[in-house]
Amino acid sequence: MITIIGSGRVGAAAAVIMGLMKIDTKILLIDIVRGLPQGEALDMNHMSSILGLDVEYMGSNEYKDMEGSDLVVVTAGLPRKPGMTREQLLEANAKIVAEIGREIRKYAPNSVVILTTNPLDAMTYVMWKATGFPRERVIGFSGVLDAGRLAYYAAKKLGVSPASILPIVLGQHGESMFPVPSKSFVHGVPLSKLLTEEQLKEVVEDTVKAGARITELRGFSSNWGPGAGLAIMAEAVKRDARRSLIASVVLQGEYGVRDIPVEVPLILGRSGVVKILEVELTEEERQKFMQSVEAVRKLVASIPPAYLQ
Repeated sequence: MITIIGSGRVGAAAAVIMGLMKIDTKILLIDIVRGLPQGEALDMNHMSSILGLDVEYMGSNEYKDMEGSDLVVVTAGLPRKPGMTREQLLEANAKIVAEIGREIRKYAPNSVVILTTNPLDAMTYVMWKATGFPRERVIGFSGVLDAGRLAYYAAKKLGVSPASILPIVLGQHGESMFPVPSKSFVHGVPLSKLLTEEQLKEVVEDTVKAGARITELRGFSSNWGPGAGLAIMAEAVKRDARRSLIASVVLQGEYGVRDIPVEVPLILGRSGVVKILEVELTEEERQKFMQSVEAVRKLVASIPPAYLQ
């Protein structure tokens, strides 16, 4: 059974896409708002019936109902409002994530946890501490989204399918993220050789500002991109796909970083992170990566100690 904690736009989008992909036959929605997860589940069950899907959706306001889940997806937390940075959300969401993490530890102690709550990398750290799980089983979602956005914007410039691009984004999920065009390839050819300096600058800027742009346009943050990315990650775990993708995980010596979660390429399977892949960086690229890491380190250092127990 997959449990999704948070029945807002991202949680609902993830649940629908997971159902359409037939990743599991049972998907549980949990939310603190009475009636919300139950209503969403009922509507989704009607969808399943219409489409002939053998997927049962359930809704609950009780954390205990996640018992037995081998995958828990956390989308709960305060959303980013227009003009608000991810960093401004830190303290409020740290409290929420810490509480959820303790409930996961209690009712789904053997699960893999994937979360989307912002600021993402710092919240991954909070979840890691709150659950007490090995780092391999606590994964921040963001990299799939950031890489997908990089592929989208580069593909628009090149006039090719985004599926033709293998994108690399490292570091923080936020304003200090580090897209790496020289390590993002179209069938072995790096974007840095296919696009002009100006085009590369525009692609990187569009990627970094994509989330804020969506929020500015429609008044609330993205949900379909995150929902799709969560479904891809859920599929890798549930089917032990051993798929390579970008995600945030606590590093323990990789890239010369310790005890800080940042976006890196990794292999994802049933046990969570199977392997972390270290991309060879130039000295200039490494400096930019470490600047991004330091942005996350500062956020982690500002988390109230009460939420790290």
